[in-house]
Amino acid sequence: MVRSRSYIATPPGATIKEQLTDRCMSQKEFAARMDMSEKHISKLINGEVQLTPDMAVRLEVVLGVPAQFWSKLEAIYREKLIKVEAENSMDADIELVKIIPYNQMAKFGWIPETRNSTDKVINLRKYFEVVELRLLENNQITRIACRRLAISEKSDIALLAWAQKAKLVARKIETSPINVKGLMSYIPEIRKMTRQKPSGFVGRLKEIFSECGVALVFLPHLQGSFLHGATFIDGTKIVIGITARGKDADRFWFSLFHEIAHIVLGHVGQANGTNIQDENDADKWARDILIPE
Repeated sequence: MVRSRSYIATPPGATIKEQLTDRCMSQKEFAARMDMSEKHISKLINGEVQLTPDMAVRLEVVLGVPAQFWSKLEAIYREKLIKVEAENSMDADIELVKIIPYNQMAKFGWIPETRNSTDKVINLRKYFEVVELRLLENNQITRIACRRLAISEKSDIALLAWAQKAKLVARKIETSPINVKGLMSYIPEIRKMTRQKPSGFVGRLKEIFSECGVALVFLPHLQGSFLHGATFIDGTKIVIGITARGKDADRFWFSLFHEIAHIVLGHVGQANGTNIQDENDADKWARDILIPE
């Protein structure tokens, strides 16, 4: 039996168990009469396996209850089970929404504005491209290398929301195949841009990255993410997302070179993202490139 706030899903096995109790028949004897293993009968009674048409016919012969009755019970159970699981997952996701900066994301135009909790969950599932928000904990979905100031459950989810927007924007950017060596050859040119105004370097900077298989994306800072930049692989390209947090040239350039370091040092695409040592190494690489020791 499985429950949610509004539904109870009771497997046909509960009715089978009642029939065996009325007959004072053990599961062992019942398994023998059904010509099935005790293990399978146990799983059937506990709702762990589906009651098939073949089983329904056997139950009619052994227990004298029409096969149609058993098939109908199974159909009702499966339907209720879906409703129970959907309601429980919705409730869990509604709790998760509370730590997602939904209103700011809506203000930026990333998702529709709404005050309804269920609508928020549905909108966020579509935004993150997952059937349930709990799946955002899966490292296969969220392998990100990034530079930020703090780490907490709330900032983690804000980071994922920001990175997802970077991913969606990057999909519209055409890039050549990934070429890390080529990117390294452009480092001196990129470094010279640190003395230019944005109007003088942004176009060329994007062009360089695109030529090396990297989509460069600029996004506003998302409250609670404590983020300066993030890097990850999406399909056949690398995505570098940079936030205008702080609006200072030194922070911008250090964050950009920090993200380039993650590419050069091979941190991008790691199964568990980056660790503290990776972040320290990226800091050192960026520091030494920008201002040689």
